[in-house]
Amino acid sequence: MKRIEAGEKIEANDWMPDEYRMALIKLISMHGISEIMGALPEKEWVPKAPSLYRKLGIMAKVQDEMGHGQLLLRVAEDLIRPLGKTREDLMQDLFKGDLKFHNVFHMETRTWGDAGLIGWLVDGAAIITQTNMLSASYGPYARALQRICAEEVFHAQHGEAIIMALAEGTEEQKALVQDALNRWWPALLMFFGPASSNTTGSSKQDTTIKYRIRTSTNEELRQHFFTKYIPRILSLGLTIPDETMHYDEEKEEWVYQQPDWNEFKQIVSNNGPKSQERLRLRKLSYDNNAWVREALGLQNQAN
Repeated sequence: MKRIEAGEKIEANDWMPDEYRMALIKLISMHGISEIMGALPEKEWVPKAPSLYRKLGIMAKVQDEMGHGQLLLRVAEDLIRPLGKTREDLMQDLFKGDLKFHNVFHMETRTWGDAGLIGWLVDGAAIITQTNMLSASYGPYARALQRICAEEVFHAQHGEAIIMALAEGTEEQKALVQDALNRWWPALLMFFGPASSNTTGSSKQDTTIKYRIRTSTNEELRQHFFTKYIPRILSLGLTIPDETMHYDEEKEEWVYQQPDWNEFKQIVSNNGPKSQERLRLRKLSYDNNAWVREALGLQNQAN
C-alpha cells in the first residue's frame, strides 16, 4: 500500500496480496472478454452496412476490438499463471458462465442506428470508464489502457459520424436513431454498474478504489457520462427516454429513473436477448480455430 500510495506501479512479477490479485483478475479478464464479445454485435452489421465506406469503417473497428481483447487477456494471463491457470481456462470459464461479459453486449443490434449508437454512446461510456483507470496501480494494465483508450476515441468518432449522418437525414433515418436510443437507454445506465454492489459497504468497486486501480465510483462515472452526453443527445433533436431526467442545481447531480437492476443481474448471467447466440458463436469460432493454437504450441516446443 505504501508503494501504491507513493504512485509506484506494481508489476506482474511483484508480490501482491491475494485480494489485489483477484480484483485485477476479475476486472481485466472481464474487460478482455467484453472487448471480444463486444465486437460481435457490430460484426453482424459488416455485411449489412449501407455503403462500402461504412463497411470498411465498421470492419476496422471490429478488428480493433478483437485486438484489445487479446492484449488484455495477455495481461490477465500473467496474473493467473501463478495460480496454475492459463488463457484456455479463461475461455472455458466464459463458456461455463463463470466469466461474465458486459451487459451491453448481450443486447440486439436490430438496425444501422443501433450500430452507430454502440460506437457513439457505448464506446463513449467505455472511454469514461477506461480513462478513469489510466493511472491504475497495476503497471501492465495501465500501459495497455493507453493504447486501448487512444483507439476507442476513434471508435466513438466513428459511431458519432454514423449518428450525425442519420440525424441529419430523412425522417425515417432520424427515427432509427431515436428508436435505438429508446431501446438502449436502460443498458447504457446499467453499463457502469449499480451505485453500490451490496449493503454491507464491502464491494468490488470499493476494492478497486482501495488499491487505486480506479479512482471513481460507479455512480460518479455515470454522472460524468450524463454531463458529457445529455447535451449532445439533445442537440441532435433527440428525446431522452426518461421523463424524470433533470439536473439538480442544488445537489449538482443528474436525477434519473433507475434501471431494473434485477434485469441487469439476469443479463450478465447470460440470460439476455442475445447472450446464448453470442456465446455459441464465440465457442464455434474457438473450436474451429483450435488448430492454430495447436500449431503455435508445437512451434513453441520446437523452439
